[in-house]
Amino acid sequence: MNGFHARSLTRPTPLRGSNGVAFGPDGRLYVAQFLAGEISAVDLATGDVEVVVPAGGPVQAPDDLAFGADGSMYLTDLVPGRVWRRQPDTTFTLVTDQVRLPNGIACVGDRLFVNEMVPGGRLLELGEAEPKVLTGGLAMGNAMQLGPDGALYYPHMLTGEVFRIPPDGGTPELVAADVHEPVAVRFDLGGVLHVLSRGAAGIVTRIDLFSTGDRELVTSGLSGLDNAAFDPENRMFVSSFAAGGITELHPDGRTREITPRGFAGPYGVTVDFGGTVHVADHYRVAEPRDGDVATTELLTFTHGIAADGDLLHLTSQYGQVRTYDRATRAVRTRADGLDQPLGIAVDADDALVVAEAGAGRVLAIDADDEISVLTSGLGRPVDVAADDEGHWYVSDEAHGTVYRLDDGTPIPVAVDLDAPQGIAVSDGRLYVAETGTGRLITLDLATGETTATDLPAGPPSFRDLPALKAHGIPGVPRPFAGLAAAPGQSLYLTAEGTILHLTPAEHP
Repeated sequence: MNGFHARSLTRPTPLRGSNGVAFGPDGRLYVAQFLAGEISAVDLATGDVEVVVPAGGPVQAPDDLAFGADGSMYLTDLVPGRVWRRQPDTTFTLVTDQVRLPNGIACVGDRLFVNEMVPGGRLLELGEAEPKVLTGGLAMGNAMQLGPDGALYYPHMLTGEVFRIPPDGGTPELVAADVHEPVAVRFDLGGVLHVLSRGAAGIVTRIDLFSTGDRELVTSGLSGLDNAAFDPENRMFVSSFAAGGITELHPDGRTREITPRGFAGPYGVTVDFGGTVHVADHYRVAEPRDGDVATTELLTFTHGIAADGDLLHLTSQYGQVRTYDRATRAVRTRADGLDQPLGIAVDADDALVVAEAGAGRVLAIDADDEISVLTSGLGRPVDVAADDEGHWYVSDEAHGTVYRLDDGTPIPVAVDLDAPQGIAVSDGRLYVAETGTGRLITLDLATGETTATDLPAGPPSFRDLPALKAHGIPGVPRPFAGLAAAPGQSLYLTAEGTILHLTPAEHP
């Protein structure tokens, strides 16, 4: 790589975010990938992964899946609110678009059931006619399954409960309360109920409903569990919406990696004064560590990030700016209702400076959370950075320009760029991730000299869906490349599923 050495800090994962899982007729484990918009099949013996439903087709945001008696795959397409059937010949048929955020799905013979992941959601049977409502009032449903007693079991994510209901309808019955952050229910071959937790500790609650009634907690350490499936040998395989991959989870909590876990994005990146690299990874704040990814905290919808002592300042494309205190784990909302805030940095007066991409503005948020506009009228500002003299710079992806803000007036300093996104300033140089060409642009701020370096990897390739929200619930975020400077003209860049550490070529 001319001009810089590039080293990937983490290994890639073929499943960047793994959600619903189910065994297919061929014995492979099929995995829905909400963020990537794909369905993959995993050979559990070899770990090989094949993308069987690529992004860009009719399915936009697959979250759960199940197989029918004839081998058809049924998919819940969360954000658009659709349910699809993929027939054995790979053709797609729309089952319904009359659902709100369909998530949990189950096949019972030739019958198909889905539930809605919204407050006050419904559990529905889908068929040739209008959807039949079995029950309403779900406090955000999710992965469900037919139990040994012939009832459908499903979680209430908001209330920590598990219910069951006969497939023909009736009054739901509470079967478990005070369950830790339930996200999915699954029965093993012995009829024991396993309730997965979406929390950071990776807790699974095992309940022997039909024998002793005993309850047992297993802590796996797998943050952000999403779903599970049992093979014919009663081995349990789990997915993680936060870390991706597929992992075998033993009854005693031991784990065996089948496909590697890693970043779901990543998005923004920052370096604190101690040299620790912090990454905004949509569902969490994380650190690259010894080739792996360690979860700092599950903080959903984190995209931009800036380190400030023990504080991490975060943006969400869904409108929020928050501050996370690493010492106390407290989270403070600094702003809400913004239009796609992305890049964030801290000025000399401890105010937060934010690129509000959707509104074409750069904002300042002071210590009292008062918001002021530093500049407006931009195309799509993505990132912000300051030089040693306190001048602010902003990348404008839509206009292909990086501006310096002079008393609020944007002055072009780099033009005719192809989708500039992440920027950083260090030792008198402005660095720009030019994602349209896959280059790193270096501008000497004193002389105006510009050089370009080809990058070995591009930004995350998730689809740019037009709607960031559906039914009031966040959907798929827009990818962008984050860039952060460290001492010694070293840079960190978020790339395709990893973090690249860029060091000048003359350095070892």
